[in-house]
Amino acid sequence: MAFTFFFRDLQVLEMAIEHVLPQIAGRSRPKLWDAGCAMGPEVYTLAILLARRMGRFAFRNLRIEATDIDETGQFEPIVQAGEYGRDELQRMPPGVLEEYFEVSGDNGRMRLIDTVRNSVHFHRHDLLSCREIDVGFSLVVCKNVLLHFSQDQRVAVIRMFHRALEPGGYFVTEHTQKLPGEVAGLFEQVEAHAQLWRRREVAA
Repeated sequence: MAFTFFFRDLQVLEMAIEHVLPQIAGRSRPKLWDAGCAMGPEVYTLAILLARRMGRFAFRNLRIEATDIDETGQFEPIVQAGEYGRDELQRMPPGVLEEYFEVSGDNGRMRLIDTVRNSVHFHRHDLLSCREIDVGFSLVVCKNVLLHFSQDQRVAVIRMFHRALEPGGYFVTEHTQKLPGEVAGLFEQVEAHAQLWRRREVAA
């Protein structure tokens, strides 16, 4: 649904990773969810950042679910291929393009290396169904999506994210999107200058 670019909002993604890494250390199969992944720049940015921090063996155990409503069917093949034009990769920090991408054929496009691409699994999913794709996620990222929803819809979707997160899991949303009051009790803010939240346990 949302359009973005590689390494957008880098600071908040790095903050989220800093918090979540101790939580997933030593896990056999930790799970993250990027909701509203569009054509993949955000979810692959997340994957690259984690690959740089986790080490090869630990990163191979990580599973990142990437979802979008994808009404036209154009996102799924792009995300799965992990292939982008050089003009889409101009904002890369030094060394990232050389380390995590390879030339794809003779068309001048660049493809993410298998290690990174294989960590990301795309599914079509409508957030407004308010059905979580799974539970036990250590991190849910949903940026540039909630602003398109009504207040009631945002509340319902955030409740769904709370159900999808494991105890103490983290939730990241767009910096312009404050947490609605109806769900404020479900999370605690862990960074004063970022929309980064930690799941609270609440009575059933």
